[in-house]
Amino acid sequence: MQKYLLAIDQGTTSTRAMLFDRDGQPRGRAQRELAQIYPRDGWVEHDPEEIWRTAVALCRQVIAEHAGGADAAGAAAVAAIGIANQRETSIIWRRADGRAIHNAIVWQDRRGAEFCERLAGEGCEALVRGKTGLVIDPYFSASKIVWLLENIPGARHAAEQGELAFGTVDSFLLWRLTGGRVHATDATNASRSMLFNIHSQDWDDALLDLLRIPRRLLPEVRDNSSEFGVTEGQLLGGKIAITGIAGDQQAAAIGQACLRPGMVKATFGTGCFILQNIGDEAAISDDRLVTTLAYRLGGKPVYAVEGSIFNAGAALQWLRDGLGIIGEASESEAHARAIADSGGVYLVPAFTGLGAPYWDAAARGAILGLSRDSGISQVTRAALESVCYQTRDLMTAMAQDGIAKPSSLRVDGGMVGNDWLMQFLADILDLPVERAAMSETTALGAAYLAGLKAGFYDSIDDISGHWKCERLFRPALAAAQRERLCAGWRDAVRRVRSF
Repeated sequence: MQKYLLAIDQGTTSTRAMLFDRDGQPRGRAQRELAQIYPRDGWVEHDPEEIWRTAVALCRQVIAEHAGGADAAGAAAVAAIGIANQRETSIIWRRADGRAIHNAIVWQDRRGAEFCERLAGEGCEALVRGKTGLVIDPYFSASKIVWLLENIPGARHAAEQGELAFGTVDSFLLWRLTGGRVHATDATNASRSMLFNIHSQDWDDALLDLLRIPRRLLPEVRDNSSEFGVTEGQLLGGKIAITGIAGDQQAAAIGQACLRPGMVKATFGTGCFILQNIGDEAAISDDRLVTTLAYRLGGKPVYAVEGSIFNAGAALQWLRDGLGIIGEASESEAHARAIADSGGVYLVPAFTGLGAPYWDAAARGAILGLSRDSGISQVTRAALESVCYQTRDLMTAMAQDGIAKPSSLRVDGGMVGNDWLMQFLADILDLPVERAAMSETTALGAAYLAGLKAGFYDSIDDISGHWKCERLFRPALAAAQRERLCAGWRDAVRRVRSF
């Protein structure tokens, strides 16, 4: 009997493979960090071959250790594979041998800023926004594709001849897992490209013509729960169906069971991403948030409004790896608790610009308000606080768009185990924060999608009953103090942007 669903969660800083049973309970896990490549200021890359090797190795490991062995018996215990991936990260590879023509350009990368400024200056903002729900920004895949076609010798000609394939990481893994037989993606990843019409649910020819991107370069777009293909037998001990794919934030929303309009989740990892389910109407934001696909099943799209913070956990990584003032990110909670407040210190982690609602690619990070009394604890606490202030910026933008304030915020990701941070988040948002009992909601969402097609679940509604709250954090901060702290944050952001 097939007992498990295997989820590949390929993130920005690490890759993990997890096994889940029919109740959505984890039965095995393996993880490995991913090297970050910074060729220039504002440029971020990953090695596609490292992504591939690591993903396969982790799948083999988790099957061998928890599914019955590194052979046909282990593979036979796995009903299906679901993939969740870092969105917008762009790879172009040769169809002939599957080799990438350049490193993967990561979603954080800002090399397309000048191109996007030129596009906006030509008056294309309304066209792009109306068709895709997105703002013109190098965050999304389109400018990365354009850069690759224009800067890699011979790339444009090869793309026009049909010799190259583009994909986000899900497409690249799917191509490799199926031995080059399937070039496809799902609707949520497609909706992050700045090339996908979220109303017609297809690549938009007008945008492709505008950006000179050949349609034949792009993958087929399928529902999130689909028959994507079958793995090559020798990779994982036997052939396994791939039946679920979603961008990591949409996968997390599904893992958090945010399946009804009005429900909202925030994932705190390298960045922070808030998705609020808005149902089957693609309302376009007036406050520089983006409208995106929450999921698509049976050909029917469900939409979400999203706000994206580029640097959340990345701020703590910088304190650890860049400044060396903390040994591990987990030390940050003790630093925050050791002092009454940050002493007026604000850290704005605009290392790769500011995301929503500012969309300022030129902004750069800063620590402000330093005094002679400032030390490691103040700076560390300010880094944690910055995550909450940025989240409030997004929630404020949603309110200004007329989106009703939710009854609570469901949270997940690597940072949410910090109790101090979650309480400060509830205080700054003036909103109850629900921490999920299952922290690996991104992998869980991918597994749920795979399980829908594999017959583990009758419908997406079956998923809701599996969600449980591990801890509820209620706001307890006086309104006057909240406003004073947020006013200081707004001033810090203003100074960073003017710099």
